[in-house]
Amino acid sequence: MAFCWKSGVADGPKTGFTAPRTLGKAVQRNRMRRRLRETVRRRIARLGPEWRIVWNLRRPALEAPQAVLDSEVERVMEQCNG
Repeated sequence: MAFCWKSGVADGPKTGFTAPRTLGKAVQRNRMRRRLRETVRRRIARLGPEWRIVWNLRRPALEAPQAVLDSEVERVMEQCNG
């Protein structure tokens, strides 16, 4: 799940990640963040500089194949940019 919005300032794009404690111990939450952060990093240049996205991690992000993460990130970025 992700929330995206246009900021009045074009100094981005910027992203943030949330991983609540209910997802598991810190090791698991950090692993999920690292996987998603790298996936987003490879695609962030496609967004305009005014965009902000907050990614709310869910449990499937821990074990999802990379192809699934890639497609979900693409879907969110298309939704934001479009």
